[in-house]
Amino acid sequence: MLDIKFFRENIDMIRARLATKKFDVDFDAILACDARRRALVGEFEAARSAQNAANKEMAAMKKGSPEFLAKVGEMKALSAKTKELEKQVAEVEEEWRRLYLTVPNIPDESVPVGKNENDNVVAGTWGDPAQLVSPNAVAHWELPWFEKAIDFKRGVKVTGAGFPFYVGDMARLLRALIQFCLDEAHAAGYEEVMAPIMVNPASATATGQLPDKEGQMYYAPQDDFYMIPTAEVPVTNFFRDEIIDERDLPIRRCAYTPCFRREAGSWGANVRGLNRLHQFDKVELVKWVHPQHSFEELETLKDDAARLLQKLGLPYRVLLICSGDIGFPHAKQYDLEVFAGGQKRWLEVSSCSCFTDFQARRAGIRYRPKDGGKAETVHTLNGSGLGLPRVLAAILENNVQPDGTVRVPEALRKYYGKDVIGDAY
Repeated sequence: MLDIKFFRENIDMIRARLATKKFDVDFDAILACDARRRALVGEFEAARSAQNAANKEMAAMKKGSPEFLAKVGEMKALSAKTKELEKQVAEVEEEWRRLYLTVPNIPDESVPVGKNENDNVVAGTWGDPAQLVSPNAVAHWELPWFEKAIDFKRGVKVTGAGFPFYVGDMARLLRALIQFCLDEAHAAGYEEVMAPIMVNPASATATGQLPDKEGQMYYAPQDDFYMIPTAEVPVTNFFRDEIIDERDLPIRRCAYTPCFRREAGSWGANVRGLNRLHQFDKVELVKWVHPQHSFEELETLKDDAARLLQKLGLPYRVLLICSGDIGFPHAKQYDLEVFAGGQKRWLEVSSCSCFTDFQARRAGIRYRPKDGGKAETVHTLNGSGLGLPRVLAAILENNVQPDGTVRVPEALRKYYGKDVIGDAY
């Protein structure tokens, strides 16, 4: 969330900047609630102060004296008033927090203003599709052995649409991709963690999934747990309500997890095959950094994800996401898209984002300065390194050989153990 003092003092600027985002904010209701909250807190503190003063006066009086008995009556009235004000403060605090959690993060000044994905800006490219895509490229679901390697029909039988089985060599290739991404992250300075794949509402609120993406997450009501849509959620919350030593910053972590998204309304040619699943595998990169270095760290985060695609030989482009397409908690966001030669379209495989202090303020993650001063809020970042189904789709499409098998990128062969996939089906 935004710093409330900053919000009050810069409301016109915040209104203008958030008007370029796709989220509706009832500023008038928030400001009115904040004013009511501050007034009630003032009344409550005054009543409690008066109650404390009366207590001290009573302590100096003779018990049973007329003055003492009069003060007892006054104390009862003060106590009742204080309790009622305390109740009102708790109610208005809850209402204020509910309203204030609907305020998105402010887009950084470097974010282009736009309405939707059509206004995103190409910030870089790598690789020539004409050279890196096989002339035999087909959409991955058109490979003659695809349904044996990735069994969607049996996934539907066992669970439902969007929950496929990976069989034989395809399971091994997916595992090879996971290990490749983790090893590369380790080499880049990220410490690996194995994270929970279910989180409580406080964790989902801290990272901005709540109250924004309830409809996209799978929910277990009996336990009040959410299946994670990305490892960003549990990993970022690792330090929730903690103070980090400034000397330890930046902290870089990576995690592999399966991820779960309902993706309501997913249908059509653009979501066939591996393009969009309800359960998918991803390696996530997460950073906690000093506020002075957060946007610099975003550039290195983007480069860490891009380097994976280069080693896999996949042509890609980098999009700087415009204000109308940027996410709720994001201050700045890059998306990396690979070119899938069979579909002749770009597929997003990584989203690298800086959240400034927005998530950390919700999560209560601070750092203690080296000089021992007051604890300050850290900045958080995360990025996909990588989202694997679409990476796998691009590998399959871009490397089709004349006999219908697929050449496995050299970077994966030591993990996978073979040069091709498709020959065993």
